[in-house]
Amino acid sequence: MFAVTAITGKVGGAVARTLLAAGHPVRAVVRSPERGAAWAARGCEVAVADVSDAGPLATALAGVEAAFILLPPVFDPAPDFADVKPAIAVIKAALAKAKPGRLVVLSTIGADSARPNLLNSLRFLEEALSDLPLPITFLRAAWFMENASWDVTSARDQGVIHSYLQPLDRPVPMIATDDVGRLAAELMQQSWSGRRIVELEAAERVSPDQLAAAFGRALGRRVVAQPVPRGDWQALFREQGMQNPTPRMQMIDGFNEGWIDFRDGGVHACKGRIPLGEAIAALVRSHPGAA
Repeated sequence: MFAVTAITGKVGGAVARTLLAAGHPVRAVVRSPERGAAWAARGCEVAVADVSDAGPLATALAGVEAAFILLPPVFDPAPDFADVKPAIAVIKAALAKAKPGRLVVLSTIGADSARPNLLNSLRFLEEALSDLPLPITFLRAAWFMENASWDVTSARDQGVIHSYLQPLDRPVPMIATDDVGRLAAELMQQSWSGRRIVELEAAERVSPDQLAAAFGRALGRRVVAQPVPRGDWQALFREQGMQNPTPRMQMIDGFNEGWIDFRDGGVHACKGRIPLGEAIAALVRSHPGAA
């Protein structure tokens, strides 16, 4: 049995689909029975638990050959990540009690950076779990191509994507979420001891200009990238409802300035199979209002 948290999300769903396709039994860890219904229909065992209570989470993760752990993302954290650290503590307590056979934890590029930024939450997760007496793989994934879902409407209607990643011709490490889930499932089926880090990015890095061109091909129209001035970021993020935009701004600075990257520039990172054009075309097809 393989336990998958966040199974209703893009990455968790891809993990589960890969395991099911390989013939493995899957336990779907969900926040409510209703959220697990679709996975129950596919033959999964359903366990109800979340990061608010270590007891049910430990029960959900007990007795499994391997577990996939995803910390619920927080895009607007409280100062000092005070809203994230309790969830990490619950996950650690549940794992210490459940003792799954092995563990694959979704982490991120930049988790090794001590500089303040939004990705620190996953550095804290890695640090907290590293001393568990379990075989643990931290899967550090690049920037998700699917983050470009925010750009579909402006690309389609205006022929523009508004880029915080800058300069526009500078490639950054990206990856499709299906590739993340596929590799996580493959890692769960391996045997290893101790703690290891696996990095993952696409075969080619992606610049905002290339992202715009991919939208253009998918939409059949000219699409260009336009930089969002750094001085406008805070006001724009606050208009979007963020209370504490500084960590997000610091993260984007890290990509733009190059201090968020893989340890050797991605030379030894695993490479995804899904090209940018395929990922963007799928985003366009799935977007509300798509033809």
